[in-house]
Amino acid sequence: MDIKEKLIILADSAKYDASCSSSGSNRKTKNGLGTTSIAGICHSFASDGRCISLLKILMTNCCCYDCKYCLNRKSNNIKRAIFTKEEICEITLNFYRRNYIEGLFLSSGIIKNPDYTMNLMIEAISFLRKKYHFGGYIHAKAIPGASEYLIKKLGQLVDRMSANIELPTENGLKLLAPNKESTKVTKIMKYVDNNRNARFVPAGQSTQMIIGATNESDLEIMSKSASLYNSYKLKRVFYSAYIPVNNDKLLPSLKLPPLKRENRLYQADFLLRFYKFKVPDILDEKNPNFNLLIDPKADWALRHLEEFPKEINSASYDELLKIPGVGVKSAKRIISARKYFKLTFNDLSKLGIVLKRAKYFILCGGKYFIDGNNFKRNFIEKNLILEDKIYETTSNEQLKLSLFDE
Repeated sequence: MDIKEKLIILADSAKYDASCSSSGSNRKTKNGLGTTSIAGICHSFASDGRCISLLKILMTNCCCYDCKYCLNRKSNNIKRAIFTKEEICEITLNFYRRNYIEGLFLSSGIIKNPDYTMNLMIEAISFLRKKYHFGGYIHAKAIPGASEYLIKKLGQLVDRMSANIELPTENGLKLLAPNKESTKVTKIMKYVDNNRNARFVPAGQSTQMIIGATNESDLEIMSKSASLYNSYKLKRVFYSAYIPVNNDKLLPSLKLPPLKRENRLYQADFLLRFYKFKVPDILDEKNPNFNLLIDPKADWALRHLEEFPKEINSASYDELLKIPGVGVKSAKRIISARKYFKLTFNDLSKLGIVLKRAKYFILCGGKYFIDGNNFKRNFIEKNLILEDKIYETTSNEQLKLSLFDE
């Protein structure tokens, strides 16, 4: 099998691992190839707004595990391949020189055992770093169950490391991935958290959870995420909507992945990390799942209308963060701008506020954007849902047009 055919197989096999965002590293190299810029390298967007690409591949899609949801499970009759360390270096360097990529994300199926697999990954990355002096961004997925010595060795070579929790609960893991144990994953997370420094996993760690393969509520999922953030200082928890690629009686019968639910989880995740929300603010036993028609922040605001409307010219920074349509940057701009003049509704769009959401929850100079008599949950909820439908329809039409033009 030639290297091109391997690349087709192993790049396709890697697409289900979402935990490859990257930022926050400033690795430098002398007389070598590649660098991680000040803004950082990431699979989606760097801190300055640039879209960055990583070469995302599996070292091998051979696997001795039989996880029910995984395309690469050992019981599947699919085409298998494995890269040599030389081939991984050749592809990475050639793609880098052609400006296709700025870094590498390397994951792998489990062959023989975790230590054997980790050794192969370490050999390939070490070859890339030391023989070819590649200084670009490298994110590697650690193999749960591998020895501490190998975790340390890998962490000294890469910028970011991820150990995937896979499923939100231990019961779900036992049901669909009986070869895996969540304690082996958290052991890696704990080691990385305790030893992280400028030379060991400098860009931090992340993880991934598959959503919809088991029947956990959104409350259980977000509680798990909050626990991981608090315990191990993760950079990100990634949520991957379950994609039905296998037939198994233990798997749910879904025609399409639960992408809307995945989107709501990401929105709530941002509320936890940047907007000072706690899980009980967003979900509780009475409301254990997200409203798929309205984003979590707007849903929270509708359930707490007694706290609104907020006067935009006097609300504190924390109060501004609670307003739908107001982000972290726009809240800071409001605080800065109102030192010099009194803000009006016309000023807000210039400051980055999404007025179509915020207008229902704010006052400017004591005035409500629309008739104050309409400050009622049913009216606001109906209009927010309508705005979302218009936005989604417009976005889909623009996507179709752009694809057609190309």
